Amino acid sequence: MSCAPQAGQTLTLYGRTFASRLLIGTALYPSPAIMQQAIRASGAQIVTVSLRRESAGGRAGERFWDLIRELDVTVLPNTAGCRSVREAVTTAQMARELFGTSWIKLEVIADDETLQPDVVALVEAATVLVKDGFEVLPYTTEDLGIAQRLVDAGCQVVMPWAAPIGSARGLVNRDALKLMRARLPDVTLIVDAGLGAPSHAADAMELGYDAVLLNTAIAKAADPVKMANAFRLCVEGGRAAYKAGLMGPRDFASPSTPVIGTPFWHAVS
Repeated sequence: MSCAPQAGQTLTLYGRTFASRLLIGTALYPSPAIMQQAIRASGAQIVTVSLRRESAGGRAGERFWDLIRELDVTVLPNTAGCRSVREAVTTAQMARELFGTSWIKLEVIADDETLQPDVVALVEAATVLVKDGFEVLPYTTEDLGIAQRLVDAGCQVVMPWAAPIGSARGLVNRDALKLMRARLPDVTLIVDAGLGAPSHAADAMELGYDAVLLNTAIAKAADPVKMANAFRLCVEGGRAAYKAGLMGPRDFASPSTPVIGTPFWHAVS
């Protein structure tokens, strides 16, 4: 399977270019081997890794890193599970030392039930990390005002959710996501969390989003490898449709076959 860049498919994040617009996580798979196969099938070149999950060491940790190195992908550490500015900043600094990257997917959680981001703490943590030299990819809600504050703080990428993490509900507030895309045309926007079906990913891409990030919908599928490939195809198709120019919805019918000059017959008594 080729991962060569196609027209309109390349993604640029903080000056680095990638052939795929699909980012996926590394948790919840039935086995490390299936995780590796699914990542390959997805064509993804960026994978997210939780510092809390992978830094414990031991043989399991070493084997995990062997698999990641074999894939030759870019690792995006995240601050999953952090619930305060201090905790998120400290975790990010540890991740920079461990992974040797200034990239960080910034998460600050406000609610254990919905895993909704604490947007106030998120902006504060992003401001601290940007000043400390990090290239921050913040996980947030679909709130346009918060997205703008994150951009003002120095984030070149903003990652609004489609729905709560693992909910598989798709684009719950489609109008808000559409508005964010329209109002932030020069900001790289990645839909992150809540996608449950490949069609959800296509929907996000058709809105003009630059990429999608997901984990559960692939890892928990009956066949993660086939599902990863399905998401790859839908991301590519959604992006191609956006670039082609989608027809807008209408409130009335419009015949696809011209009626002018169409022959007709009268009944003869």
